[in-house]
Amino acid sequence: MASEKTECAKCSVKDKICLSPEGRGPTFCPTLHRKESIAKANEEFIKPDILKFADDASVQEAECYIHRGTKPYVLHPTKPRVQEICEFAQKMGYRKLGIAFCGGLHSEAWSLTQILEAQGFEVISVTCKAGGTPKEQIGIKDEEKIRVGEFESMCSPIAQGMILNAEKTDFNILVGLCVGHDSLFLKYSKAYCTVLVAKDRLLSHNPCAALYTTGSYYARMLRKGF
Repeated sequence: MASEKTECAKCSVKDKICLSPEGRGPTFCPTLHRKESIAKANEEFIKPDILKFADDASVQEAECYIHRGTKPYVLHPTKPRVQEICEFAQKMGYRKLGIAFCGGLHSEAWSLTQILEAQGFEVISVTCKAGGTPKEQIGIKDEEKIRVGEFESMCSPIAQGMILNAEKTDFNILVGLCVGHDSLFLKYSKAYCTVLVAKDRLLSHNPCAALYTTGSYYARMLRKGF
């Protein structure tokens, strides 16, 4: 049993045991102290449907790099995520793909649809505002709307999930769903999902930009309350 909570993000060990059997780990290392959870996880990977999914995902991961036989090896990635999704879906034998997208990324969803259809997939796409349900349905007050004093449809990731379920999609792709809305979609989708775009309204949907600049422009985020 672990004596400390798991905090892999704080690990500063150079030769990590999770990467090499000869490696080491800190006192909060789950590889050393969460063996029961890891053993249970490994049992799940043996299940045929999970095994195929995990196997194809791992093969896809490796195929995103070239010259892998060169030693010493230096990582050389060659594929954007859109291509990865297409190739992985093909490996899994998926034919009908769902796109759950934010209405603010309609053009991106359309571009993605064109790419997927060009690769031979049937595409079902559903916007977050499907249903046109007023925000008052979930108790939103007028002053809590984006456009105060106007009608606003609520985002309905549950409807998006249920619509794609009804369409019997094989695999669903999230494109820019809001924080929290994405969580609800993932909860209600029956098909496996992947994220193509994580919404970041300020940073052109590149949330890592804030992480990369915590030493400069976004240093204020390291202080409580921003």
